[in-house]
Amino acid sequence: MLNISHNQLNKKVDLTKFKSGKKIFTKEYYKQFNKFLLAFAVIGLIVLFLPWTQNISGQGQVTTLRPDQRPQTIQSQIPGRIEQWYVREGDSVRKGDTILKISEIKSDYFDDKLVERTNDQIKAKSSSVIAYKGKISALERQVAALQNERNLKLKQAQNKLVQAKLKIKGDSIDVEAARINEKIAKRRYDRTETLQKEGLKAVKDVEEKRLKLQETQAKLISLENKYLANKNQLINAQIELSRTEATYADKISKAQSNMFTAQSSQYDTEAQVTKLENQYTNYKVRNGLLYILAPQDGFINKALKGGIGETFKEGEKLVGIMPSKYELAVESYVRPIDLPLLHIGEKVRVQFDGWPAIVFSGWPNVSYGTYGAEVVAIENFISDNGKYRILLAPDESDHKWPEAIRVGSGARTIALLDDVPIWFELWRQLNSFPPNFYQPTNKKDSKKKK
Repeated sequence: MLNISHNQLNKKVDLTKFKSGKKIFTKEYYKQFNKFLLAFAVIGLIVLFLPWTQNISGQGQVTTLRPDQRPQTIQSQIPGRIEQWYVREGDSVRKGDTILKISEIKSDYFDDKLVERTNDQIKAKSSSVIAYKGKISALERQVAALQNERNLKLKQAQNKLVQAKLKIKGDSIDVEAARINEKIAKRRYDRTETLQKEGLKAVKDVEEKRLKLQETQAKLISLENKYLANKNQLINAQIELSRTEATYADKISKAQSNMFTAQSSQYDTEAQVTKLENQYTNYKVRNGLLYILAPQDGFINKALKGGIGETFKEGEKLVGIMPSKYELAVESYVRPIDLPLLHIGEKVRVQFDGWPAIVFSGWPNVSYGTYGAEVVAIENFISDNGKYRILLAPDESDHKWPEAIRVGSGARTIALLDDVPIWFELWRQLNSFPPNFYQPTNKKDSKKKK
């Protein structure tokens, strides 16, 4: 009531006379309720100043710490057809155990003796290489013999040329002497003839001088013919020298051509041998791929290809395997806004699916059923779900993780950050502010130790 009117009914009418008034005004329970409210307000005010651990929550799943310890599928490097299975789902296998046998589906590899026949081809081609090497050696010897013969023939021709030059030189001297003798005989004949006309010489003397002149002239002509013949011999010697060089150059060139042809054939055959050896190795390795082996110790999870006679392509998944030895870890995803708050070595609490837990995110010490973990890796690139992936390893200083946990089960993570009052955390949540940015003290301590 607002007490606006001066006519106050509560002073004129006694409400306690009524039945409902007696039940209300005769009891003092509201005083206890006020005390309860006051005590609750005091306790709430005290609670606002209690410490609260800021945290970052995330969802993830159980995985392994090392990539080679995670579940994997076994593929075939070649296309094939399933012939026989040697394992069942759930079987334990060792590294190198045979999982299944396959057969070829390409016609190029149907021959069972393909490797042996390829090896025979390699032997035949290798023999051809040896034969070509022998032919090359014979041609090299032939070229060397022709070169030696050419040198001897050239020396012989050069000697003939020198002899021809010396003969020409001697003949030229003889011709010049004969010419001088012919001139002397001509002058003597003319002088004797003149003296005979004057009566000082007899006709017999003139005839003797004429005969002498004719003899010298005949000798001169003979020497000139010999000189010209020796010149022809010189020319013939030069021609013989050139012909010898050309003949042996042709023979040597032909032998070298045959040698180079043999070398080319040898190199080509060696290339074919190398190619066949490569094919031999490929065929041998391919035969080994007809048996699918276990890459490591583990358990067969699921046969992705079943039955007998089913074909598949290369790289197609055939069977899944889980390694028998692995180190458990948890991969979790956090929002980009929370990523700067996480650091390597950060302490994280983990709650596994299927394990009972009572979680007080702000008071980790009173939580039950959570296990300690430590940040070991933070992804630098955002994932497809729009969050960043972090990898958590078990905290050795905390309780050991349950042994019954399996890879792939779900997990909820709580990264513990700075300690703040509860009123500050409520104010932060109401304003949608991020948690306090801080640097962990262990980093500073490690720097001081260094």
